[in-house]
Amino acid sequence: MRITLSNFLPKDVVRVIVVKSNIDIAAHPFFKDTPRENKKYLEAIVKRLEKEREFADIVLLPLGGMYALLISLDTNAAWRRMILTMRKVIAVARKERMRKLAVRLEDFIPRGDAIAPEIVAEVMALQFELANFDFVEHKTPPKEGWSFVQDALIYTDEKRIHTDIKKGIERGKIIGEETNKARHLSNTPGGIMTPRKLADAAARAGKISGFKTKILQETEMRKLAMGGVIGVSQGSSERPRFIVMEYLPAQAGSGGKKSEKPVVLVGKGVTFDTGGLNLKPTEHIYEMHMDMSGGAAVIHTLAALARMKVKRNVVGLVPAVENMPSGSSYHPGDLLRTMSGKTIEVLNTDAEGRIILADALHYAKRYDPGLVIDVATLTGSAMAALGQRASAIFATHETTSKRIRESGETVGDFVWPLPLWEEYEEEIRGTFGDVANAGKTRYGDAVNAAVFLWQFIKGWNWVHLDIAPRMTAIEGEFLAKGAAGASVPLLSYFLSQ
Repeated sequence: MRITLSNFLPKDVVRVIVVKSNIDIAAHPFFKDTPRENKKYLEAIVKRLEKEREFADIVLLPLGGMYALLISLDTNAAWRRMILTMRKVIAVARKERMRKLAVRLEDFIPRGDAIAPEIVAEVMALQFELANFDFVEHKTPPKEGWSFVQDALIYTDEKRIHTDIKKGIERGKIIGEETNKARHLSNTPGGIMTPRKLADAAARAGKISGFKTKILQETEMRKLAMGGVIGVSQGSSERPRFIVMEYLPAQAGSGGKKSEKPVVLVGKGVTFDTGGLNLKPTEHIYEMHMDMSGGAAVIHTLAALARMKVKRNVVGLVPAVENMPSGSSYHPGDLLRTMSGKTIEVLNTDAEGRIILADALHYAKRYDPGLVIDVATLTGSAMAALGQRASAIFATHETTSKRIRESGETVGDFVWPLPLWEEYEEEIRGTFGDVANAGKTRYGDAVNAAVFLWQFIKGWNWVHLDIAPRMTAIEGEFLAKGAAGASVPLLSYFLSQ
């Protein structure tokens, strides 16, 4: 989708008029530019909507060839509601097969200018891209073609176009595009998206956007004693990969401080998770090709940062495996020795994500990082705690956690904190190994999983994002069914500030 900024309104675009309570429709610039024969009609529609308080999406096709789309929004709407309305604009336009839109930037600036116009523009471009995505690669195109919006014009009342707002739109468009690429990877069926294919996708993304990629094969992982990754993968005929991505502009002399410690992003890359010998029930197993959503998020966060030329050193690590039941599978009761030297007692082969992340977190220490953030569709327990509207965040430093939460609130990629307390370590203490990959009861597994991972990154500034609640989009958020792309907007915005 082409997204542009202008203070000029072309005649061949659908005008999106955001109708707020007590709006003076005559003062809206899109109304002023409306043909005279349509103005009374528009005024009557707005008055009726205000009187009946039944604000709806209305496509107007009145005289003079003027098209308008009325979208309701409360005058005092929270920023979260505004973000949903941005997506709704595109969703309704797609439903009505509208190709070109004009949306007024000022309609979405919160009261009191709580958010700067350039940030509003960035978020608007991001949400437009997210709402305009659908996974249609394996569908036969309809005769009339796909109903994607082709052009979105962000109109501003300002007489002079501000460079900052233009740059904001460019940033938002990049983050939106890379989020959609992560969604595309996650939506790809597990029979196609193997560990090797995920590694190929990372290499391709690096070549296009500008970061270096190194792929470790199983032989190299054995030399590094990555018993966690190798143990989980041994039941599959698809061999594991360990993806290493480096975006180090400071070291390349293209910005940033050479002495700055890198941020290391670690993403869970289970390209299909059957649960292993602890096989998943039929009800949930069909979605398990999306269990590599954390890995996809890390790949395309790096791509977004590289495309935006962010002056910050960032490394991405993705252990990529299939978790399959077979005669060679690892067993409940097995002991796996990880790269750190710690042993993991396997109580449940369906708690495999934390096992492979244990090796990746230890590998991250090689970079002497200033911050490590792992991203994983790790536990159903996080979903039980938070529903499907926010990911869970665990952090060793409250300041870092607060900044990440604020970034999520800004871009609409929400996270909420859960405890990371030493008391929970008793829950994952092993009987025959150092740590167990499941707790002593069925309760609090999201916390147990986080505390398990903590054992492999203690002493470092570390954040764990359990994105299982946001693995898939839900009704009412104006996103296509399938992968939601969680944490790409959040991390891209957080790391670009």
